[in-house]
Amino acid sequence: MTEKIARFFREQSPATPCLVIDLDVVADNYAKLAGALPDSKIFYAVKANPAPEILRLLVSLGSSFDTASVPEIQDCLAAGATPDRISFGNTIKKASDIARAHALGVRLYAFDSIEELEKIAEHAPGSRVFCRILTSGEGADWPLSRKFGCEPEMARDLLLKAAGMNVVPYGISFHVGSQQRDVGQWDLALATTAAIFRDLEEKGVVLRMVNMGGGFPTRYLRDVPTSQQYGEAIDAALRTHFGNRIPETIIEPGRGMVGNAGIIQSEVVLISRKSANDDKRWVYLDIGKFGGLAETMDESIRYPIVTERDGDGESAPVILAGPTCDSADVLYEKSPYSLPTSLKIGDRVSILATGAYTTTYSAVNFNGFAPLSAYYI
Repeated sequence: MTEKIARFFREQSPATPCLVIDLDVVADNYAKLAGALPDSKIFYAVKANPAPEILRLLVSLGSSFDTASVPEIQDCLAAGATPDRISFGNTIKKASDIARAHALGVRLYAFDSIEELEKIAEHAPGSRVFCRILTSGEGADWPLSRKFGCEPEMARDLLLKAAGMNVVPYGISFHVGSQQRDVGQWDLALATTAAIFRDLEEKGVVLRMVNMGGGFPTRYLRDVPTSQQYGEAIDAALRTHFGNRIPETIIEPGRGMVGNAGIIQSEVVLISRKSANDDKRWVYLDIGKFGGLAETMDESIRYPIVTERDGDGESAPVILAGPTCDSADVLYEKSPYSLPTSLKIGDRVSILATGAYTTTYSAVNFNGFAPLSAYYI
């Protein structure tokens, strides 16, 4: 917790649950990533946290933006980004949304199927397109399934077809999985990408860009490599597989840009047991899966949790759950957290590193609970 956030909680005492983001941490994350990969353009993944305060800050720092929808494109434009700094990176788009994005000036689009490519050619003529390929997601805490991307051989065929359509075949994209702690995963993806570049060049199609996606992590309960370590590994992989003909590269950090900048403060609503002999307490918070902590699904993302009772003495395992009338609203049970035995109903609990994918996952009045409140300082 930064001193700035701690002071805000002390002085403002906001109602819980709420998220507080320290914008200075976001700026520092941007500087570190830009320094680690100075030859790559940063396209912030807006879906991680689309708050106007974050978008305006990143515009001022020179960032570009990866968007998933027309509203996200409009948010970036409203924050001061120009259309040439925006990519429509979702591979699943309505034809009307492609047309709207084109009308707004966006000229860079992702695809991974012939059907999507045909929509882009028809509704965003003359635009640059890049094809997303599948990766294994091995080493990622939040792997991205086969929903996105296509096999490399299909990508070759699609980009060849794009060359004969009213679009510009521009490059390849991949995503090695969110919260990717294995810096070597980019090497595997870049090896495949370079092979596609060579094959297409032999067929007369010269690609110019590699979108290396996101995956840059936030520290939760385990240490992660530094931005510099990622930069060095990615740079080495680019030089190994592309030699002295390194193409234009972009990265799409989301979690790694804003995750560690935010803290959710919650309140203990109930502490109970399921039987007289139950050796675990159930601790119910006023926030759960539907209030913004959806990434606790399958206990994939394990947030650091601190309480105002830490240091009192004895701690014991607990099962953590949210407040809603939904049996799926259990945060951590398979791998219980240990919290102080002195913890009481009404105590405040801080959930750290929650700047990414919390406000955007927060349900709108599920069970009547309001969406997660957020403050940007």
